[in-house]
Amino acid sequence: MINLGMDTRPSTSVTAEKAISFISKGWREVRDSAGADLQLMRARANSFKDLADREVENFLHSASVFSVPSHSPMNSAIAELEFVKRIQPKLSEFRRAYSSPDFSRKMLEKWSPKPRIRIDLSAIRNAIVSEVDHDGGLFDFESSRPRRLVRRIRWKEREREKEEVWEPIRQLKEKFKELEQKSQSNDIFWNFKSKELVEKVKLSLKSFCKEREESKEVPPLDLTELLAYLVKQSVPLFDQLGIRRDICDKVVESLCSKRKDHLPSHSVSGEDASLIEHHNISDDLDFRIASVLQSTGYHSNDGYWTNFANRDLEDNKRHVAIVTTASLPWMTGTAVNPLFRAAYLAKCAKQKVTLVVPWLCMADQELVYPNSLTFSSPEEQEAYIRSWLEERVGFKTDFKISFYPGKFSKERRSIIPVGDTSEFIPSKKGDIAILEEPEHLNWYYHGKRWTDKFNHVVGVVHTNYLEYIKREKNGAIQAFLVKHINNMVTRAYCHKVLRLSAATQDLPRSVVCNVHGVNPKFLKVGEEKAAERESGQQAFSKGAYFLGKMVWAKGYKELIDLLAKHNNELQGFKLDVYGNGEDSHEVQSTAQKLQLNLNFMKGRDHADDSLHGYKVFINPSVSDVLCTATAEALAMGKFVICADHPSNDFFRAFPNCMTYKTSEEFVAKIKEALANEPQPLTAVQRYNLSWEAATQRFIEYSELDKVLSKSYEEDSIESGEAKPLSKIKKSVSMPSLSEIVDGGLAFAHYCLTGNELLRLSTGAIPGTRDYDKQHCVDLHLLPPQVQNPIYGW
Repeated sequence: MINLGMDTRPSTSVTAEKAISFISKGWREVRDSAGADLQLMRARANSFKDLADREVENFLHSASVFSVPSHSPMNSAIAELEFVKRIQPKLSEFRRAYSSPDFSRKMLEKWSPKPRIRIDLSAIRNAIVSEVDHDGGLFDFESSRPRRLVRRIRWKEREREKEEVWEPIRQLKEKFKELEQKSQSNDIFWNFKSKELVEKVKLSLKSFCKEREESKEVPPLDLTELLAYLVKQSVPLFDQLGIRRDICDKVVESLCSKRKDHLPSHSVSGEDASLIEHHNISDDLDFRIASVLQSTGYHSNDGYWTNFANRDLEDNKRHVAIVTTASLPWMTGTAVNPLFRAAYLAKCAKQKVTLVVPWLCMADQELVYPNSLTFSSPEEQEAYIRSWLEERVGFKTDFKISFYPGKFSKERRSIIPVGDTSEFIPSKKGDIAILEEPEHLNWYYHGKRWTDKFNHVVGVVHTNYLEYIKREKNGAIQAFLVKHINNMVTRAYCHKVLRLSAATQDLPRSVVCNVHGVNPKFLKVGEEKAAERESGQQAFSKGAYFLGKMVWAKGYKELIDLLAKHNNELQGFKLDVYGNGEDSHEVQSTAQKLQLNLNFMKGRDHADDSLHGYKVFINPSVSDVLCTATAEALAMGKFVICADHPSNDFFRAFPNCMTYKTSEEFVAKIKEALANEPQPLTAVQRYNLSWEAATQRFIEYSELDKVLSKSYEEDSIESGEAKPLSKIKKSVSMPSLSEIVDGGLAFAHYCLTGNELLRLSTGAIPGTRDYDKQHCVDLHLLPPQVQNPIYGW
């Protein structure tokens, strides 16, 4: 028994020593493995820190280098960006703290597990001795059971580490283990990049930083560009000095060609550059100036000598005031055509229209209106005007009619406005103004500048006054003065000028376009005549006629000269003449002396049934700008014989229009027309003569479509329904020499027309600067001393 005990103790001791040796070896392996894991964690933490440093630094730098414009559509991104700006100082402080060299060491020392190797040999011995199988034998360390024991020891050690490690650090370690499975470095920040806040801010930074970079690339203006722009802005002054406009354009083009490579094509986007390619040199210079101003951040909504006002719109409709120089029953172009224009502009129901016409006192009415027709009140005349118009257009007119004081000038044979015509249009209605005959309305105009009171002013030139004046005594000198006065008043008071034909003088900001149509009644007559011809009936039973106001300048002189020269060749040719006027007696006497076969009759409406049977309308006038009677004759399906003159350019496209250059051709055209039948009008030709087509041309060429669309865009932007345009626009904020010149001309004209002596010396009617007592009675006006009288709106 003793021997057995002696043999057992050494065996147990050897076994314990082997167990301790094995455990020590296993613990060293665990420690080495934990150290390697810790080094790997430290390396990955440093990598994460470096990458985070770069991302945060780039983000903060991008957030600090740009400014957000007030009109930016990215409102949500801007709010988030402001939040980033507020936390930027805190982020910077945090970044400096954790980027210090001691940060990693301290944090790892604080949070890393501290191995505490406290091996209690007695406890291990007891544990090993107690591990006896059910037969009383000890574990065989060469079998698999000791491996389970080691795993159990390691698991207990990990559990102890978890208890000692701070919970956030433990979660961080678990995250690192998950990230270890990803091979691509971009995957580390996948969730970070997918954040909605970061994506929005990133998009905002891209768009704004791109604009900032592009603006920085705009080079400053050089001397040649400054000189070119100075010459371009000085064109109004050169016009008044008599220097031709094409010379100024050539100088600008020559200066700009030297710096063509520096024009704004390099400072705008590709889409904008494609638009700029279609502009000429002058437009490119404007874009160049605008791009430089945008790059500097300069912006202003006000210009020099301007007074832009925001007009209140009723029912979201624009207000259009049509001011003309004549009114029915005077059958003249400036009385008829503006009346139809008002009716068809109001018909589309997109804007409210008011027609402003002159009111004549009883003495002047007797001189002007035909057939001794007079009116005791404006209401009576308005009823006559509406009745006449609605009978011809065939629909109920929906526009207002207002009257302003006027007087008839016998010398000029026209009505001259009295006082400040703009006073009869309330300021809140001062939106769009259409001045029929703008030069005529403003010759002696003494009042507020039209372009200051209205957002957009369009002038429509009806009459070739220079041609009329040249026929008078000292006509050449008078025409020279009137030409420059017309330039002065149209430039000072109009944004856009429409010339019905090239027969008028070339006025500032003017384009040539026929914006007049034909009374629907004449088109209906033409359709009836075409139907009669198709049914085999004789459409025209009469020969030739002429119709017009009987004054020498309306073509009577040319007509008598042509017929007198070829009287023998036109034997048997008879011409009926319809018209009334100041020169009636002289015209008829001259025709009788020359024994011309002319049959004079009183003037009548061209739509009168007695005129439908004529086949040929003759109009030799070269003083007209666009003869309304010629258009009406074409609409009725008649032949028209007229001179080869710019005033007839619009009618050349119609097959029934026959033009002549010489008196011999005039005779030949008469014989050809009398021997043939006119062609019926096609649907397209009838439409081109209609007032619907004329109204569309007017809206397009007067730029009303741009004005109306611009207003719609601004209203949409304010209501959040649309986004502002991103195109580079010509700057209206920079000082413009053109605006300064226009304002100076308006001020000079105001001073000149305020002096009664100067007014009388230029042919004004005495006492027309202000309306008189009779006008106050007729129009129920306050005395002229009271400012801003308003009537009939």
